[in-house]
Amino acid sequence: MRILLTGAAGFIGSAIADTLTDHGHEVVALDALLPQAHGGPPQTRHPLVRGDVRDADLVRDLLRGVDVVCHQAAMVGHGVDPTDMPDYAAHNDLGTAVLLAAMHETGVRRLVLASSMVVYGEGRYRCAEHGLVRPGERRAADVEAGRFEPPCPWCHRPLEPELVPEDAPLDPRSTYAATKLAQEHLAAAWARQTGGSVRALRYHNVYGPRMPSGTPYAGVASLFRSALHRGEAPRVLEDGEQRRDFVHVRDVAAANLAAVEAQPLRGVLDAVNICSGQPRTIGELAEALAQACGGPRPRVVGGTRPNDVRHVVADPAKARRVLGFRARTGFADGVREFAEAPLRETVGQELRRSRSGSAGSQR
Repeated sequence: MRILLTGAAGFIGSAIADTLTDHGHEVVALDALLPQAHGGPPQTRHPLVRGDVRDADLVRDLLRGVDVVCHQAAMVGHGVDPTDMPDYAAHNDLGTAVLLAAMHETGVRRLVLASSMVVYGEGRYRCAEHGLVRPGERRAADVEAGRFEPPCPWCHRPLEPELVPEDAPLDPRSTYAATKLAQEHLAAAWARQTGGSVRALRYHNVYGPRMPSGTPYAGVASLFRSALHRGEAPRVLEDGEQRRDFVHVRDVAAANLAAVEAQPLRGVLDAVNICSGQPRTIGELAEALAQACGGPRPRVVGGTRPNDVRHVVADPAKARRVLGFRARTGFADGVREFAEAPLRETVGQELRRSRSGSAGSQR
């Protein structure tokens, strides 16, 4: 098939491009090369069209002869503060709207959309007395006192986390999360209006080669590894017991291949968790990376980031059922590989090095 891949030079997009090509598909690679994720030359082996998905004329031209769009282009991460909101909305939501309009105009009816586990907000919780409940808010006073578990809204006892299925309530807690959910809603509306097909792949915590480094938009695995390569101990917030699902980027690429090749479901958006199915704690990740890098042990520093969630781990059952997808890279093997894998430099890193006079000063 001929596939338009947006964000094709990015961390996840470049892995998807490799996988699609290796399985005989023709990739039309588009990337805006945003400085939040790119510094040096694009890390891709594919011919790349440098352009913005918000450029409707360019997108319509690239859609000629395309069978499926695999939409990865986005601003990602926690960002800095609410001043990022216009950029997130412009790149993620306006960009998606322009793409969907161009798909309608050119008759392309299949979309694989990169979504995220952040649309869930807090995960799924059970109270020993009240059963399945939506967790109460974590108060600042509790966090400061080291009480990190979200309480039952009825009896205020700590809750037990469970796996999150795709039909769980959606409750985005950050700008990025809100824009990812808006992407899903836009794509669902497009599918209903056009009879198109959308697979929204809700990625959990993706890690692996080519992650961006040295930027507030990077994921926690990149932040830990960057600290270790500077000879610093990773700083772990709260008590390190926050649960996540860390899934290797090769597995995410394999999930996209499965979604591209799956039978389309017309007129609907079908959301699917893309995860390893093996929950780990943030502390476990930090410890495993420190050992693999031969660096200092992590420091648990308490506190929390604004609007961060305590636990969110996914139910992998639907991905196995509808896509035949199962993650293949184990946590220990993936972390050992990631400890030595090349990361992606950002424009900010290049500027800092030029001011300091040498690359070595940033190690």
